[in-house]
Amino acid sequence: MKTVVLLYESCCIYEIVITNYFLQCTGHEIVFATIDGVAVKAQEQFSMNATCPLREIDPKEVELLLIPGGDISSIANEEVYSFIRAVVDNKSLVAGICNGVDELDNAGILKGIESTHSINEPLVVGENVITARANMYVDMAIAIGKKMNLFVDEADLQETIDFWKFHKTL
Repeated sequence: MKTVVLLYESCCIYEIVITNYFLQCTGHEIVFATIDGVAVKAQEQFSMNATCPLREIDPKEVELLLIPGGDISSIANEEVYSFIRAVVDNKSLVAGICNGVDELDNAGILKGIESTHSINEPLVVGENVITARANMYVDMAIAIGKKMNLFVDEADLQETIDFWKFHKTL
């Protein structure tokens, strides 16, 4: 099983860095996919290579699909929407932050469930869908970590929360 991070031109990498760090530190396979498999430039001006095009990934092998915010116009298409729906149909975890939530909504997976689009909350953790506003990147990373059992035990979780709360207030 693998985590798929959907990269696209002008996506916001800062929103998913902590999540990626947690996943990498716990030995999870992370695949960086783009529509066509070519490098993209993030909003922060990082040039990022793709592992592969999205079409080469089997949705049944995805444990987490992570969609950062940014200008989603380049990924607003049926190929992406179908992939998102296939991952959800497989009962895998899908997380969107900022405009990544819009992409989940455009794919139709937010119908009938609570999300940051349907209730006035900055982070909504559902059974298989997590949605977050842009400023909730730390909280989203922790929520994903909890859902995916990335923390060794309750003490590890609490230490992580305390560390990030301290750094959020600086």
